[in-house]
Amino acid sequence: MIPIGDNLSSRHQPIVNYFLIGLNIIWFLWELKLNVAGELNTVIQNWGVVPARISTVAADAIASGNPAALVALGLAASSLFSAMFLHSSLSQILGNLLFLSVFGKAVENILGHGRYGVFYLLCGVLTSVVQIWVQPMLSVPLLGANGAIAAILGAYLVNFPQAKIDSILPMVIVFIPVEVPALFYLFWWFVQQIFYGIGSLNIAVGANPVDTAYWAHGVGLFFGAVLGRLMAKRENKTLTRYNT
Repeated sequence: MIPIGDNLSSRHQPIVNYFLIGLNIIWFLWELKLNVAGELNTVIQNWGVVPARISTVAADAIASGNPAALVALGLAASSLFSAMFLHSSLSQILGNLLFLSVFGKAVENILGHGRYGVFYLLCGVLTSVVQIWVQPMLSVPLLGANGAIAAILGAYLVNFPQAKIDSILPMVIVFIPVEVPALFYLFWWFVQQIFYGIGSLNIAVGANPVDTAYWAHGVGLFFGAVLGRLMAKRENKTLTRYNT
């Protein structure tokens, strides 16, 4: 099942959503170049979220209070942002961008451009922080916008529970258009994680353990549902949001 649109009307162009899609594509093309050159693993280790590294640096900074340790913690924490734009496989980025393009525009419409950008980054960071807290000794890099995309899906569902998603059902060489409830994609989002290993890049240390990914995306979904409700512009909540 492939989502291609919805029945919601938009008053504004989702310029931030377009920017995020473009930024993710540019970074993945850069990853492909690094992959060919054999330099990808170094970047993944330095720019991906490695819970063991961040928790160790944080413990040292708290224990010592040394300004140099605090600087080191800041540098390590920067990976919370950079990891959101790195992906471990072609299927992962395609799945993320597909959901971002379909569901992100409506969330940006109700939050507004600035709030939507903050929402995307904040939910991605919070999801990673929870992952570090739960598995502080995990040495495998965590990559991708999965937490932020799950948050967008959560915000979409709480603000537009009755929305219908225009979808394509691929049947070998025939594509059948169908319309399904938005709630279906809450289930489908988790199902598609199984296929995120397709087209994996050559990452020697591995990335994104499946067991970690599932519950982490659930955390992102929760953050998105809560913040998506709280951050929505008050005047937008009373508007009719569905095309007839």
